[in-house]
Amino acid sequence: MQTELTSPSPLLTPQGTLAQVGWSRQPLLDCNLEQARFYALRPLQRFRIKRWDYYAIFTPHNFFSATIADLGYAGNIFVYNLDFATGELHEEGIVAPLGLGVRLPRDSRSGETSFANKALSLRFVAEAGQRHLFVDWPAYHNGRGVKAEISLACPPEHQSMTIVIPIPPKRFYYNRKINNLPASGYITYNGQRQELDPAQSLGSLDWGRGVWDYRSFWNWASASGFLPDGRRIGLNLGCGFGDLSQATENAIIIDGTLHKLDLVPFDYTPGQYMRPWRFKDNQGRLDLTFTPFKERIAATDLGPIHSKVHQMFGRYAGRAVLDTGETIEIQDLVGFAEEHHAAW
Repeated sequence: MQTELTSPSPLLTPQGTLAQVGWSRQPLLDCNLEQARFYALRPLQRFRIKRWDYYAIFTPHNFFSATIADLGYAGNIFVYNLDFATGELHEEGIVAPLGLGVRLPRDSRSGETSFANKALSLRFVAEAGQRHLFVDWPAYHNGRGVKAEISLACPPEHQSMTIVIPIPPKRFYYNRKINNLPASGYITYNGQRQELDPAQSLGSLDWGRGVWDYRSFWNWASASGFLPDGRRIGLNLGCGFGDLSQATENAIIIDGTLHKLDLVPFDYTPGQYMRPWRFKDNQGRLDLTFTPFKERIAATDLGPIHSKVHQMFGRYAGRAVLDTGETIEIQDLVGFAEEHHAAW
């Protein structure tokens, strides 16, 4: 089932080509983007390299997300919060020209991601066994403000869905998705402080580095929650981009163990996103229905640079077969599924 990587190496050879292609349970490759070779004029290459850290927190009451990204020509910093009971969704972001002030680490296992100006401060710190998120944005939502200090437990043995794939003819994508990270700390929003209980709240990370085509498309689905027996369950599915013949990002994660899936098409009706989505793999191991309850639309329009995301929040129900042969029943697992178009 595709190519599992087991040996460390650089991401790129001295010639700028991928040293390995495949998927792994842990990040094994040194993200040496300085070796990228796709423009004759080397200084232009930074404008095509995309890097981001997207954190998401699933609690019983809300979904909270904070992102720091560098798209080459601009930084993109945004925070959003969805209240499950009221359906209130609020999102704000800023653009940092040429990525000024954006700091992103080379490695997904350690380092600091940060951005700060006079109005806001975001900082993500990864260290052995823990990840720490700090968000302070007093003017957020017309002065309601948002502030968060969150710790995510991430022991070294915790497995994650990591892929490195080509985007023909000369592009590539290196991505790590981590689910099921017990979350503690607090989120203060609209004057109300929410304490996070790691027995009920889980975090996830989308760590992306790569060089994309100007016109790009992808589908992504993710969830982190709990089974009735108390085990943590994570879901990560994706398609629509690159050459997936040697690696897909499809997996079920139980506690800290990854169970790899092969091909999982996204069966939905574009333009009618509130209708149920279906996910059935090609090996009879996954059969899920995703029923949306809230749509998030995120659009960016900077002239020739634009993107649009339809991110649907909803509940997953169905079954999955693990690598051990165990069949698990999934009910009311809150997560999201999205469609993304970009010219960037």
